[in-house]
Amino acid sequence: MSWDADFRRYAQVKSTIKKSTPSRAGWAPQFSRTGIMKPTRKRGSTANPEKDQSVQKLTVADLLKIMARLRGPGGCPWDREQSPNTLKKYLIEEAYEALEAIEAGTAEALKEELGDLLLQIVFLSRIAEEKGQFSFLDVVHTLAEKLIRRHPHVFPPTDENSARVQAKTPREVVRVWGAVKASEGKYAKRKSLLDGLPLALPALERARRISERVARVGFDWPDIKGVWKKVLEELAELKKAGRGSSPERAEEELGDLFFALVNWARFRRISPEEALRKANRRFMFRFREVEKELRRRGKTPQTSTLEEMDHIWNENKQKSRRQKIYRGSGD
Repeated sequence: MSWDADFRRYAQVKSTIKKSTPSRAGWAPQFSRTGIMKPTRKRGSTANPEKDQSVQKLTVADLLKIMARLRGPGGCPWDREQSPNTLKKYLIEEAYEALEAIEAGTAEALKEELGDLLLQIVFLSRIAEEKGQFSFLDVVHTLAEKLIRRHPHVFPPTDENSARVQAKTPREVVRVWGAVKASEGKYAKRKSLLDGLPLALPALERARRISERVARVGFDWPDIKGVWKKVLEELAELKKAGRGSSPERAEEELGDLFFALVNWARFRRISPEEALRKANRRFMFRFREVEKELRRRGKTPQTSTLEEMDHIWNENKQKSRRQKIYRGSGD
């Protein structure tokens, strides 16, 4: 199956669970012979099922039954042929779509995207359960235990000999979390502070995590002035490399400049990944505005001069800064 066909099929399949949820006024779910809830007309219900307390909603248990049915004999051929490797791209995609919904500030969009992200977790858990590895309930149990264990300031250990942990500020909470995490099995075996950083993280986010970890043990600048001095130093080295003939040298210096800027952002408590993502969105919004204005004039970017497009760009840039209309525009 090609990527395009695969993606289109996935888009259809991921909506299966949503389609099983009652969406019309006056519908309440009941169990069918398969054990899966299905909508059935209920008398006396209100016009809005979201506000009707008498309308029973589908549960996590129903969700797990739906996935088992999709993966089982006579289920969906596409779902049945999936594996953890084929689902990786969708897991990343859904995480980013949820992130976009958060930035857009739309509750309805966020609700939908969180469901799509949950689908991936349920899907992967079902595959693991079929292999006898673990189930979705095991995932939930492991998470709940971890949250309790890593918050001893909220959930005191039952051992009477254990001292009560105090953490009254976010900084103290991070310290407690790190101490508990370091004592856990897989973390206790690590030989470096940098072990365990996911290779799949976006480069800017990974750079932030690297610098954050080493900063915890004092390998850091004393203040932001030192970081900015480093940024200017790396910029000068990039300019020098840019005048040379070695692409490899220029690439190296560009990477060093990025890393220095990531550290400056860390001192300012700015997410470099989010800052660049928002810059991408602003650029795309403004360029689309340029295209829109050119169409109004009966022109295209191909038939326009750089000066003309630049003028429209600057006008829209000032307008968007005054009105903040690019916020939530998305891709």
